[in-house]
Amino acid sequence: MKKSTLGFGAVALVLGTIGVFAGSALAYKGDATVKGPNYSAERHVAMEKAFESKDYDAWKNLMQGKGMVAQVINKDNFAKFAEAHELAEQGNMAEAQKIRQELGLGMHNGKAKEMGKKGMHRGMHR
Repeated sequence: MKKSTLGFGAVALVLGTIGVFAGSALAYKGDATVKGPNYSAERHVAMEKAFESKDYDAWKNLMQGKGMVAQVINKDNFAKFAEAHELAEQGNMAEAQKIRQELGLGMHNGKAKEMGKKGMHRGMHR
C-alpha cells in the first residue's frame, strides 16, 4: 500500500510541475504585458524598434522562425500585426485581439481553429 501511495504522489508531483511550466509558457502568447521565454532587454528594444519602423525583416530575424506567429506573419501583413502590437501596448486588448484573429493568430475563430488543428499534431504521425 505504501508503494502505491508513493507512486500516486510521484505522478501528482510530475503532473503538477508540467502544469505550472505549461501555464507559464502559454501566458505570454498574445499579451504584450507578459514576458515570454525568449525575453531579454536587448531583444525587447530591438523588437520595439522593428514594430515602430514596421521593419518586417528585422522582426523576422529576431523571431528566428519560432512559434505559430512566425509562420502566419509575412511581409504583406506585418504592418497590421505591428498595429495590433501597438494597440496591446496601449491597453486596447480587444482591438488588438480582433486584429490578431483576422491575421489567423487568435484561437477563437474558424480560420485559426482550422490552422491550429492542422498544425497541432504535426510530427506525431509517420
